[in-house]
Amino acid sequence: MKIIQFNSVGGASGDMILGCLIGLGADLEQLNAQLKTLVPEHFHIRTKTVESYGMNGISASVDIHEHGHTDGHGQTQTDTDEHGYKHHTHEHGHHHEHGQVQTDTDGHGHEHNHDHHGHSHHNQRNFEAIKELITASELPEGVKEQSIAVFSALADAEGKVHNMPPNEVHFHEVGAVDSIVDIVGCCLAMQMLEIDAIAVSPLPLGSGTMRCQHGIYPIPAPATVELLKTLPVTQTDQPYEMVTPTGAALLSTLPQAKASSGSITASANSFGHRQLNERPNLLRATIYETAEKITDQPTECLLLESNIDDSTPEIIGNLFDRLFDAGALDVWTTAIQMKNQRPAVKLSLLIPTDLQQPLEEIIFRETTTFGIRQVPISRSCLERRFISVDTKYGKVTIKVGSLNGEAITFSPEMSDCIKLSKQHNIAVRKIYDAAKIEVFA
Repeated sequence: MKIIQFNSVGGASGDMILGCLIGLGADLEQLNAQLKTLVPEHFHIRTKTVESYGMNGISASVDIHEHGHTDGHGQTQTDTDEHGYKHHTHEHGHHHEHGQVQTDTDGHGHEHNHDHHGHSHHNQRNFEAIKELITASELPEGVKEQSIAVFSALADAEGKVHNMPPNEVHFHEVGAVDSIVDIVGCCLAMQMLEIDAIAVSPLPLGSGTMRCQHGIYPIPAPATVELLKTLPVTQTDQPYEMVTPTGAALLSTLPQAKASSGSITASANSFGHRQLNERPNLLRATIYETAEKITDQPTECLLLESNIDDSTPEIIGNLFDRLFDAGALDVWTTAIQMKNQRPAVKLSLLIPTDLQQPLEEIIFRETTTFGIRQVPISRSCLERRFISVDTKYGKVTIKVGSLNGEAITFSPEMSDCIKLSKQHNIAVRKIYDAAKIEVFA
């Protein structure tokens, strides 16, 4: 299992996390190439080397391509580099989520460019608009689903803060091109690096207040507090916003794992753009590789159910794969009889609570159902980990279930057994039994 451990002394933002992943080996050229289909605007992710308080690393930013434009007085502006990209520098600490310089602040107290030159950069897209952009892109399906999950978490947090449905939330700086690229770029870089999960050490929070559209708000921003409820934090006396909503959404939504022992294979430092007091504005990421894959199973889940009497078995079968790929914990059907004694199936799936919206959308789009029932449900789970054993036929992954630290259940992964049975032209049962023997050898 490949786990990234994030350690921060300077906070976390979307571009700082993206810088870490690029520093760990995500190919910058491939990131730029694959993300081109994401938004209609032209942009380019760039990095530069940084040294602060004796620490070295990189900082990442998203440059928006702009041609020459007038300033309203007929004079041509030339605030772009030799490649035609406008560099977005910010008064705020992390060079994140926003694009331009204005005298007021947005809903999170971030100073970002007012559109002095008449280019909006679509920086007020709502959740539905961003989801449509991601869905229509040519990115891998797993990247799309993870990116939508991050934006869904942001919408839920903003909706809770402002007492409105998540779909009605209009993002401000988070809807700008650079923020969208930061979030989706991080999800793509995670896949490029083949990362299984992340672990997060306590995140430092700033203190004080900031001015936003609605008045004076405390630091951290209210939506950030909502997103940080599942992550460890520590308070500092830095008078700045150190963890941004984008950073909090990524670190709380990406697959989680407990920090575990293993071999360190790579490490990278990523810097924000503000000079902090007596500390570097630094986020460090370290990759640990372990032979054991440990997964945390959520205990608080949702049970989604729908009765379907006008669909074919092929459609239901395909739906299973889509739901599992999107993060469902379990999917099953039950034969039932509906009105007029019509034979039907009851579709049931157990899901993490934060995946309700994307999974329900798959069900509505892939089936003929008009409604889905949601039932909060609790469950008890064995601690699970995955080990690999060598048999005379090849390697087989074993799922191990432990109770109070004692391994009590061992289950060979059937996909590995089927693959080896085809290679050796023998019964799957023989591979399965051989793997079980090796576990107890």
